[in-house]
Amino acid sequence: MFTGIIEELGTITSLKKDQENIDITVSTNFTSELKIDQSVSHNGVCLTVVSIHEDRYTVTAIKETLDKTNLNSLKEGDIVNLERGMQLGDRLDGHIVQGHVDQVAVCKAVSEANGSWYFTFEYDPGLSNITIEKGSVTVNGVSLTVVNSKINEFSVAIIPFTYEHTNFNTFKVGTVVNLEFDVIGKYVKRITELK
Repeated sequence: MFTGIIEELGTITSLKKDQENIDITVSTNFTSELKIDQSVSHNGVCLTVVSIHEDRYTVTAIKETLDKTNLNSLKEGDIVNLERGMQLGDRLDGHIVQGHVDQVAVCKAVSEANGSWYFTFEYDPGLSNITIEKGSVTVNGVSLTVVNSKINEFSVAIIPFTYEHTNFNTFKVGTVVNLEFDVIGKYVKRITELK
């Protein structure tokens, strides 16, 4: 379980194909605090630490994960948003995030707004995911508030701190991102579909 508050940025140092899986090695400042079998969110994708060496650790993304996220497009040197699992008893500063990406989206617009930024994302409506105005959504692991909610599109407003401390500062039109829709909203939608 995560909060969507990015803790650190990591650099991809190695990508090794292993049958249909990819072993992803990441360098980050908190590597020395990790342990094997710990969950870490990478651009919003919960992955398990399988090895640790000096300032780098490795996780494995299986085919199912690669098919549904933007991890299959990573390259050595890319920057990823990282968050370790939430500690019980901590404040929930973002929202409840599972680290289970629902689908990807494409950045359709980026605009500056005198000290902040608006990013607009478009996603395939065929998977029945929804956003609501002022609801929560996770983009590449970042907990955000939806503005301009539409059937298959929404925008988010990014403050300077988030822009500087996440990989949002690398996004441009055409960038593919991971989306995790609000878990409570997903259950409510499913319940109403079953009635």
